[in-house]
Amino acid sequence: MRVQLKASHFLAGLSGMGSILLWCILIIFNPYTDVMNWSPALNTFILLFLPGCLALIAMVYSYRLLLLIAFGWSILPSLYMAGTPGIFAWFGVTSIGYLFAYLLMKPSRPI
Repeated sequence: MRVQLKASHFLAGLSGMGSILLWCILIIFNPYTDVMNWSPALNTFILLFLPGCLALIAMVYSYRLLLLIAFGWSILPSLYMAGTPGIFAWFGVTSIGYLFAYLLMKPSRPI
């Protein structure tokens, strides 16, 4: 069986993995802080990492609504991070990627 890669699935996967990777960089290799603070790590985990995981689940199961939820969940912290200098401004791009993947994914057929 041949697997067809759709643009929406590719974009959802790229955005989800990008968000997860950026979160790991933010927490582990953050050049702006010397110590590991658990409160910001937990907040950004909930607001930036989990929507990335949700986008990956939406990609695997072709479930559009999860992409819209991931976008709505991550848009405000992503816009905040997009206003910062450096690599973390890419969080805004990953959030917009969720929206574009949602718009590109075709709705499922009614049963």
